[in-house]
Amino acid sequence: MARPTDLVTYNGIQIETVVEGTGPAIVILPSLGRDGYDDYDACAATLAASGWRVLRPQPRGIGLSIGPMEGVLLPDLARDIAEVVRQQGDGRAVLVGHAFGNWVARMTAVAHPDVVRGVVLAAASARDPSPEVRAALTTASDLARSEGDRLAALALAFFAPGHDPRAWLHGWYPVVQGMQAASSRGAITRDVWWHAGSAPLLELIPEHDPFKPPSDWRQLQDEFGQRVTVRRIADASHALFVEQPDAVARAIDAWARHLPP
Repeated sequence: MARPTDLVTYNGIQIETVVEGTGPAIVILPSLGRDGYDDYDACAATLAASGWRVLRPQPRGIGLSIGPMEGVLLPDLARDIAEVVRQQGDGRAVLVGHAFGNWVARMTAVAHPDVVRGVVLAAASARDPSPEVRAALTTASDLARSEGDRLAALALAFFAPGHDPRAWLHGWYPVVQGMQAASSRGAITRDVWWHAGSAPLLELIPEHDPFKPPSDWRQLQDEFGQRVTVRRIADASHALFVEQPDAVARAIDAWARHLPP
């Protein structure tokens, strides 16, 4: 599928960005070790048709995105996004972070608050997801494992009952996943980015997401109070954007329209 793209460059780093629509900017950041192409096409198209300029920067190591892959920390990934907003989003944007992407979005809101109107936390995990769920992520993304093992892990941790998990057998980038996983270690503890500065927050909770079971649905509201708006997405799990793209787009559109300009 051909997508309109542009290249955002700074300090020798190049970020390929899919650009669709016109209007205020919304930036979609993909989940751990995955690209920002197929998983988000339907949601991005709906948002663009609703009057948004939708930007999908590809993580370093994917497509034409180029930059250091060793010793990269979460603030470095946040800088990539801030530069995309400055060069392609008229300087301010709503950031939509899917799964791991919400870590980058929150870090951007902390390090570059001037470019962030609000942050959407889409399928954000609880503070401490279960070991079983974390293990399923490892199995699902391991291209050396059998297809049967990977499908079972995908069905457990990523897709709601009755949904076909085969869509996520492909689209994994092990080197990128390793770089991203290492970006939040050491001095970059969770307390550095978890609060997302003072940005307004929309949390989209898939009702079948084992990374955030019902017992944790109020976690962010209890922590951050009225900064957080919560919308639950029915018939979806952690994969969310491929399961319910229209519901996700409608929720983002309705919330973002009420943000300060």
